Amino acid sequence: MEVHVSVAPSHASGSTGVPLLDETIGDNLDRTVRRFPDRDALVDVAAGRRWTYAELAADVDVLALGLLDLGITAGDRVGIWAPNRAEWTLVQYATAKIGAILVTVNPAYRSHELEYVLNQSGIRLLVAAAGFKGSDYAAMIEEVRPRCADLEFTVLLDGPLWDSLRERGAQGDPADLARAAAALDPGDPVNIQYTSGTTGFPKGATLSHRNILNNGFFVGELCGYTERDRVCVPVPFYHCFGMVMGALACTSHGAAMVIPAPAFDPAATLAAVEAEACTSLYGVPTMFIAELAAPGFDGYDLSSLRTGIMAGSPCPVEVMNEVIERMGMAEVSICYGMTETSPVSTQTRVDDSVERRVSTVGRVGPHLEVKVVDPETGATVPRGTPGELCTRGYSVMLGYWGEPQKTAEAVDGEGWMHTGDLAVMDADGYLAITGRIKDMVIRGGENLYPREIEEFLHGHPDVLDVQVIGVPDAKYGEELMAWVRMREGAEPLTAETVRAYCSGRLAHFKIPRYVHVVDEFPMTVTGKIRKVEMREAAARLLESM
Repeated sequence: MEVHVSVAPSHASGSTGVPLLDETIGDNLDRTVRRFPDRDALVDVAAGRRWTYAELAADVDVLALGLLDLGITAGDRVGIWAPNRAEWTLVQYATAKIGAILVTVNPAYRSHELEYVLNQSGIRLLVAAAGFKGSDYAAMIEEVRPRCADLEFTVLLDGPLWDSLRERGAQGDPADLARAAAALDPGDPVNIQYTSGTTGFPKGATLSHRNILNNGFFVGELCGYTERDRVCVPVPFYHCFGMVMGALACTSHGAAMVIPAPAFDPAATLAAVEAEACTSLYGVPTMFIAELAAPGFDGYDLSSLRTGIMAGSPCPVEVMNEVIERMGMAEVSICYGMTETSPVSTQTRVDDSVERRVSTVGRVGPHLEVKVVDPETGATVPRGTPGELCTRGYSVMLGYWGEPQKTAEAVDGEGWMHTGDLAVMDADGYLAITGRIKDMVIRGGENLYPREIEEFLHGHPDVLDVQVIGVPDAKYGEELMAWVRMREGAEPLTAETVRAYCSGRLAHFKIPRYVHVVDEFPMTVTGKIRKVEMREAAARLLESM
């Protein structure tokens, strides 16, 4: 007799026990201020400045009144182009309070990209640092300004117009701010974030108060945040990791946000954790790798750390173990998501095993749904079968700013955001990301997933970090190439030594044919590996061989 065992579909819904926050970001901040006026809200370590919640609220309101005085109103786009600093956060909350839409501009942008974003989103006011890391922002703004018809005002931080804006706000009438805030709805757009475009120009994911406030809140809930937490945020504010999982997770719980430096610096980050007794630390895996390798690492007192978030790209097993054992982050959480979903869709829980945290990106978050579908047919696949991950719920963006066609390509008629990521859901609803659909390598008809091979090569004692890509091959269509960063003092690996290491332990077709030793990988500002750039460089390298 034949027995048929039915396998559940790859679909899961999050818990709904804790209700969604149905309020604006400004109202939520005010509620936190009433509860915890005297607790630390914001610490800018590099600038030597700190704010309690009462002080933060006062400065935010002054800036919001200054913006109203300038004529900025609900729906106007206000750009912020600066590295991490306290003023960034003040602008974030001041714009939210009056219903202006904050457009976050990547600090790495140059004039061509700046001009595109200013025009595509129709920015009226741009708040910017004068410059950073050799980039003269002020000069680039002047260069593009004549071609940006919507740009009426530019305010440079630390300049006279910034001081004037705040002085005018200090003379403003709080009743004007109260009226502006009362007219807002949680569903209103509050933020435009440009996704790292790997092809063509980036797209502006438009996010509402409801989108990002709830995402920050529930990420904080799953990290167990309370007003006693102090969160070290070395990740960029211009990205959801900094301004949502960082700022909004903190302010929705009364926790303190600690800015260790304007841009990521391993020593400054470790020093900030020690000096401010941080309980949580954020980063992409490459940041944690850099911190663990920092000179004098063992001399830092990190005993205050309890948790943190690792996101942006998959975490190698060895790195996770070191973060738990050497940094004391026993409750470290893995988050997965994308800008278009505010960003987090899945997260590991505090009581998940280390195995769960290194092999999966956790389970679906509260009030959200996830499913894994066949990329060709759109049908939900059985659990244990790979397919494209899709997300639905409060977190899905309002759309790409001014691009309804591209929005329709990403979000289907039933509200599902199609991520472009390959995933497998297990029997308990945990998801493993196996790569990008476009990163999958097809070698002689075999579907190869770079993540699996990278995990294996991470076990090599001389390998600090590794990325695997597909490169063109006349015989097989594609072949594998490993880009490797070596540990200090180690002998560089070759294709032969890698083959010897893999032989008998990895299927022959999964062994990289080419090995390229590098000091760094090409990366986005948020720490995501740019595999598109790696593939282009590899093709040129092979042509010259």
